[in-house]
Amino acid sequence: MSNLAIETKALGVWFGKNHAVHNVTLEIPVNRITAIIGPSGCGKSTLLRCFNRMNDLIPTAQVEGVVLLNGENIYERDVDVSQVRRRVGMVFQKPNPFPKSIYENVAFGLRIEGVNSKSEFDSIVRRSLESAALWDEVKDRLNDSAIDLSGGQQQRLCIARALAVDPEVILMDEPCSALDPQATAKIEQLMGELKESYTVVIVTHNMQQAARVSDRTAFMYLGELQEYGPTQQVFENPKNELTERYITGKFG
Repeated sequence: MSNLAIETKALGVWFGKNHAVHNVTLEIPVNRITAIIGPSGCGKSTLLRCFNRMNDLIPTAQVEGVVLLNGENIYERDVDVSQVRRRVGMVFQKPNPFPKSIYENVAFGLRIEGVNSKSEFDSIVRRSLESAALWDEVKDRLNDSAIDLSGGQQQRLCIARALAVDPEVILMDEPCSALDPQATAKIEQLMGELKESYTVVIVTHNMQQAARVSDRTAFMYLGELQEYGPTQQVFENPKNELTERYITGKFG
């Protein structure tokens, strides 16, 4: 098995005539946290959404190039997109629990997959909540509405929901931007634990967060990948003058 979870080759994205991502070639290693940073509107989230074909949901979107998920091109014609999205989970900027119980939120994807054993549901729900560092806080109220949880708990519930179907990769699009510092710290700690079992790719506008949690950092600007490398090197000794100017706050 390759030590790369995701590999892109000459990846480009258009929305109508807007060329949003230009010719990105990138290698994302297995069981590492890769951060994508850059100013607003630079193509970070669009790039991230290529990894589970979420851009397909936008009628004007066109993608060219190759995205390999553990060696398989997910943009081949015969690929089952729902399977891609099962293998590559997504956690969004704003927590988006379903208006159902905590238990049913986590079990949702399992029901779609055809799981119907109560004992299997129970064990996977528990394991997913434990993996998302939420079990101890909610184990006595699994039938309560997920909407009643705090923002940070809701976001960890969304992570548990993504984990329940046993993905290979977890994408996080600004997962802490709607959270307070305490909830953010919990999510950051959780990311470090998740990389033991999963590959994590995070888009963040918070450079301190990227520096704290990621192993590798990609800097995007105007739809182009400007620099990519080990996080420490990108932050302390960037090769590209544009990267240095962004990291030192000269623009952004």
